[in-house]
Amino acid sequence: MEFRRHPDRDGLDVYDPIENVRFALYTSGSVQPAAVSTETFYFPVDAAVAVETGTLYVPKLLPVTIRTQDGEMVAETSDGDNRSVQPGAYLIELSTAPMKLYLAVESAFRLEQRDGGVVLDFGAETTVRVGARSYHDRPAETITVTDDVGDVMRALSVNGSALKTTSPERSFPTLRGHPPLIKRGDTFDAPDGLVRPDTGVKLVVPPDREHVFPLASLAYYHGAKVVSGTRPRLVAGEFEHELTGADSYEEAVNRTLRQTFFLDCLTRTEGYYQVDLHEREQVEPLVDLDFSALYDAPLTERLAAYLSVPFETLEPHIPNWRLGVDLTPTVENAEYLPYLADSLALVRIPDSPNPNSVKPMSDAQSEFFRAPPSGVLVRGSNGWDAVNDRDVFQVDSMPNVIEQAWAGPGFPLKVNKLDLSALQRRVDRVPTSDTIDIHVVCNDEKMLDEDVVQELYGIREFLDFDVTAHYDLAQDELRELLAQQSDFVHYIGHIDERGFLCSDGSLDARSLSEVNVTAFLLNACESYRQGYELVKKGSRGGVATLSPIGNPSATKLGKILARLLNYGFPLRAALSIARRHSLYGYQYTVIGDGGLSLVHSETGVPLHLEVDRIGDDRFIVKASTYPNDLHGFGTFVHLHQQWSEKKHISSAPMAKLNLTSEELNYGLSKEVTPVVIDDTLYWSDELRASDIK
Repeated sequence: MEFRRHPDRDGLDVYDPIENVRFALYTSGSVQPAAVSTETFYFPVDAAVAVETGTLYVPKLLPVTIRTQDGEMVAETSDGDNRSVQPGAYLIELSTAPMKLYLAVESAFRLEQRDGGVVLDFGAETTVRVGARSYHDRPAETITVTDDVGDVMRALSVNGSALKTTSPERSFPTLRGHPPLIKRGDTFDAPDGLVRPDTGVKLVVPPDREHVFPLASLAYYHGAKVVSGTRPRLVAGEFEHELTGADSYEEAVNRTLRQTFFLDCLTRTEGYYQVDLHEREQVEPLVDLDFSALYDAPLTERLAAYLSVPFETLEPHIPNWRLGVDLTPTVENAEYLPYLADSLALVRIPDSPNPNSVKPMSDAQSEFFRAPPSGVLVRGSNGWDAVNDRDVFQVDSMPNVIEQAWAGPGFPLKVNKLDLSALQRRVDRVPTSDTIDIHVVCNDEKMLDEDVVQELYGIREFLDFDVTAHYDLAQDELRELLAQQSDFVHYIGHIDERGFLCSDGSLDARSLSEVNVTAFLLNACESYRQGYELVKKGSRGGVATLSPIGNPSATKLGKILARLLNYGFPLRAALSIARRHSLYGYQYTVIGDGGLSLVHSETGVPLHLEVDRIGDDRFIVKASTYPNDLHGFGTFVHLHQQWSEKKHISSAPMAKLNLTSEELNYGLSKEVTPVVIDDTLYWSDELRASDIK
C-alpha cells in the first residue's frame, strides 16, 4: 500500500499497486503524511500514515462503522443519519472503498453526509492515523500431490489453514485467506507450517475423484479433515449430516455449503458488524435459532444447529452463488481445487462425454455453427481424454449461480473456459503502474463504427486512464503491442485460421514469444483459438467468439461490453449481461480468469437494475450486484439510503424495491449503472423516472 499527497487537492491519495486501485481522502489543509506503526490498529493493515487535519472529507457516500479502538461497535451510518461523537479513542472503518481503510483518532467529531460524500469534522487540528489493507491475498504455500486421490484428500484437509478465523465472520471474504496451491509431483509433500484449525469437522467420502473434487469449497470453509469412507457425510463432533438423498451427491454437498455459509452471514450480525440485515429479518421468524448464542458457540455446535433447519425453509432466501464450476475428474484438474475453494465455487462433475447426450442447439445456433471452418462441434465419445481444445459443446446450466465456468478440455458455449495459468497469474500478479492502459485496435476500416468504444473507456473519477487507438497495424506492430505491459486490448477486425489479419498478412498468436496484456476482447469471427493462445502466453483472460459473427451484432455487443467493463463488472458478469441484449450473444465466451475486473466499481460491487412502472408514481426495481475479486461473495451491500435502510448480501438478484419517482431519480443520479427497461439496456446517467413508460 502506498500513501501520497494528493496531486490535485489537499489530502491523501491511497494506492494499491497490486490491485491497481486508488482512493482519495481530502483534508482541510496541506498535509505531510508520516509513516506510523501498523500494530496500533485493532484490525490488520498493511501500511499506515498520520496526518494533521481539522476535517476529513471522503468524496463518496459510503457506510461508516465507528468503533472504540479495542473493537467495540459504537455506531454504523448506513441509515444516512448525521452523528456527533463524544471525546474518546475511535477506529472508523470506511466501507466499499477499493481497499480496507481505517481511521484512528482520539477526539470528539461530527459526522455528516453532504456534497456527495462523508465529512468528519474534528473541531480543531487533530492527528488522524490512516491504515489500509489490500484485498489481494496470495497463497502462503504449495502442496505437492501424486496422482493418488488420497494425496488430494490430504491436501484438502489442510486448506483450512488459510482461514483467518473459524467464527461466523469467515463468511466475510477478507477473513478467508487463499488456500495452499496444489501441484502434481512424484511424492506427497506439504510444508510443516500448514496446520488445520481444530474445528472438529470431518468429511467422509469414498476415495475417488468424483467424490473428492466437489468437496473443495466445503472442506476449506469449515476447516474439515477429508477422510475415506463408504457413506458420504459431514461429521461435526457427535453430529452427522448425510451427503446423500433425493439429490445427487454434488447437490447435497453444495446445499450443505450454501446453507451453512448463509446462516453464518446471519449469525455474524451478532459480532463486529451489528447491522440490520435484510436476509436475517426474512429468515428469523421461520427458524428456531438463537443467533446470539450461536455466535459464541463452537463450530461443531453451530453446524448441528444450522443443519437441523430444513433446506427448503431457507432456500427462497439464500442468495444466488457467485460461481458454479463443472470440473472434469482428471488427475490434472486437482490443481484447480485451491482456486475454486478460494472463490467458494460450487463444483459439479460433468457426465462422461457422449454425442447422444449433447443438448440440441437452437435453430439460430445450428445455423451459425453449421460446418464452420474448424469442422468441430461436439465432444468425443471415448472419455475426457478424447476431448481436445478444438471441440465446442454445450453445458447444462447450473441453478442458483450468477456465473458459470468449465474446467476441462474443449470450449463450452455460454460459460467461462477456465485456465490454470490464468488463475496462477491472478495470485502471482505484481504491482503495476497507476495508469490503466487501454488499447483499441481497429484493423478494418469497415468496422470503424465500433471504434467509438475508445470514448467509453476511461470516463471514471479517481482513476487515471490512458486510452490509445491504433489503425491498420502490421504484424510486427501488433506483436509489439501484445508484448508490452498493458491492461486491456479491444481488437476490432478479422481473425481466421491463420491468425489476426494485419495490413501485411496474418499474425498467429502461436508465434508470439510473450503476451503482457492483462485482458482482451477479440471482436472478430472465430477468435477463441487465438484468444486461448493469448492466455497461454501471458494474459489473465478475455472475451472471444466461437463462430462467425456479423458486423452489426458485433458492434452492438462490443459497445455494451466496453461500458460494462469500464464500470467495474467482471468479465463473466459483463458478458452475461451483454448477451441478454444481443441476439447472437451466445457466440461469445470468456477464456481464462473470468472473475477479472478491468477496474473497480465505484460502489465496491457493480450494480445492475431492472425497472418496471406499476403506476403513476410507483416503480418496481429489481437490484442485482455482482461480487468480484475485491469484494467477494459474502460482502454486505447497502443500497441508497432512500431505497433501503437495511443491508443485503451481495448477489444477483439481490432485492426487489417499490419506489416513487423521487426515490428512483435519487438512486439514478448517485452513480452510473446499467438499467434495463422492457428488455432494453440504458444507463442511469441518461435516464429519469419520467422517461419510463
